[in-house]
Amino acid sequence: MKAFPLEPIEKASVDELRALQFKRLKQTLRHAYAHSPVYRRKFDAAGVHPDDLATLADLRKFPFTGKGDLRDAYPFGMFAVPREQCVRIHASSGTTGKPTVVGYTKNDVETWSHVMARSIRASGARPGDMVHVSYGYGLFTGGLGAHYGAEKLGLTVVPFGGGQTERQVQLITDFRPDIIMVTPSYMLAIADEFERQGLDPRASSLRLGIFGAEPWTNDMRATIEQRMGIDAVDIYGLSEVMGPGVANECVETKDGPTIWEDHFYPEIVDPETGEPVADGELGELVFTSLTKEALPIIRYRTRDLTRLLPGTARTMRRMEKITGRSDDMMIVRGVNVFPTQIEELILKQAALAPHYQCILTREGPLDALTVAVECGPGRDPGHGEVQAAAELLAHEIKVYIGTTARIELRPCGGVERSMGKARRVVDQRRP
Repeated sequence: MKAFPLEPIEKASVDELRALQFKRLKQTLRHAYAHSPVYRRKFDAAGVHPDDLATLADLRKFPFTGKGDLRDAYPFGMFAVPREQCVRIHASSGTTGKPTVVGYTKNDVETWSHVMARSIRASGARPGDMVHVSYGYGLFTGGLGAHYGAEKLGLTVVPFGGGQTERQVQLITDFRPDIIMVTPSYMLAIADEFERQGLDPRASSLRLGIFGAEPWTNDMRATIEQRMGIDAVDIYGLSEVMGPGVANECVETKDGPTIWEDHFYPEIVDPETGEPVADGELGELVFTSLTKEALPIIRYRTRDLTRLLPGTARTMRRMEKITGRSDDMMIVRGVNVFPTQIEELILKQAALAPHYQCILTREGPLDALTVAVECGPGRDPGHGEVQAAAELLAHEIKVYIGTTARIELRPCGGVERSMGKARRVVDQRRP
């Protein structure tokens, strides 16, 4: 089947891309300063003005934006257009306080649809494909972002949303979609349901999975591809910057999401000092929007840890696959631990299933880590092979991560399932 053609900007030279970025960045800074009281105050307090931008490197002079800025301006104080000009409002879940609220003008929705369509195309979509959307619809940006992008590309959309796993499998079997868009952890739950119903997941119509909304490892990619018989690609985004579609892997390389740099300017900074680091060095990902109207975002600290890499399938730079966040990091007796490090070790144990949670408790003055993990299919916690896998997992966590963990074996279904983002860390410590 004939593939979709690339856009000219995806093949443009680096010099052409940087010239476009500078032009759009200048416009964005001026728009934010002129129309957002929050940004005007932040710029003035930092002693900077949009006219101080003489090169792209000058962006480092401007102050960061964080979740706290959006929460302090709740609900619409960060907007750079009157609320009446917004055609859409989305918001984060707000699990740690007030939700972060984002608005979209008609042009913003069109831009978002465009980058999502580009992302789905880069993932390997073909004309005539059907897309099964299992991301949640509503205030969460995943479902509607995927939906509008697939429709923009001219594909057939099944707007299922999250949950009802048994029915998800039924409709995938009956409708025969080519593509599924869902969180990787929930994809595993869908694979489990296929098998529970006596169906072979690899025999489904699905050819391609576009997975995002939570960190996942290349080992998890291999597991999903093996169990489902599909290509699994990574999509990246966050609501404060736009939603999904800020970056996406190209199926021909699967070497980390390509950032759509004509719309989003990336930086990597040292998480502790905030100072920019060179491309190729690990640090915290920071984004500045280049084309947003309702809520321009300037130097937004994502808390995601990655590094910037040269373009391969496209001119635009890639980001290394996100496998950790500075705010998801657990500090256990002085050791920095990320859930994805533990996930990689679990995936090496065939007797264990990749459904797990990291539970933090306090034993006297000391922190303690328990890893609750499910037994593999057809096994129970008393199975000798499972017991041996648990002992080996505890040993490898100690050797490779540097902390002690107790392994709590649970039967199949014993770890909380999420219909959206997986809840990997349960912190039961008290101040």
